[in-house]
Amino acid sequence: MIDQYQNLVLSVCYKMTQDYFAAQDLTQETFLSAYEHLDEFDGTNEKGWLCRIASNKSIDYLRKASSRQIPTEDEQMEQYQSGIGRPEHDTMEAAVSEELLVNCKKLKPPYDEIAELYFYHEKTAEEIAQKQQKNIKTIQTQIYRARDMLRKLYGSQHHTYRNRFQKVGKEMREDA
Repeated sequence: MIDQYQNLVLSVCYKMTQDYFAAQDLTQETFLSAYEHLDEFDGTNEKGWLCRIASNKSIDYLRKASSRQIPTEDEQMEQYQSGIGRPEHDTMEAAVSEELLVNCKKLKPPYDEIAELYFYHEKTAEEIAQKQQKNIKTIQTQIYRARDMLRKLYGSQHHTYRNRFQKVGKEMREDA
């Protein structure tokens, strides 16, 4: 089998991994696995059986390779620029999340609970409907209304903050 199908198995592994050295190793693993499971082989379509083993070995290799991948400088820079893993980003995320929860609780029932489940806990409409044993359309309508209420609430807070900053700015100019 090795003499007859070695090039075929190598090409299957190489096409899947795009790594010649890994393809060589996977070719050896393919034939080793075929030898170990020879008693399970029914004797028909030897070529297809070996190709299936080779492709499965290659898929396993690719899965493992993605988990042990070392980030490049570009990837690290992108991660840094996106804010992931930085303390100030984590702090801002926590503050925004906490503000969302507070605002969800300000809504009147049943919208407070719906908003908290959907926006804060990120449950789907289906999950909420199941949990509350309600029709999905009812839940979707409540989510839509809760979203509108939150939008108004955030809008009014924006105006309040803007008015405060304008007032503080005006007082600072008068003092100067």
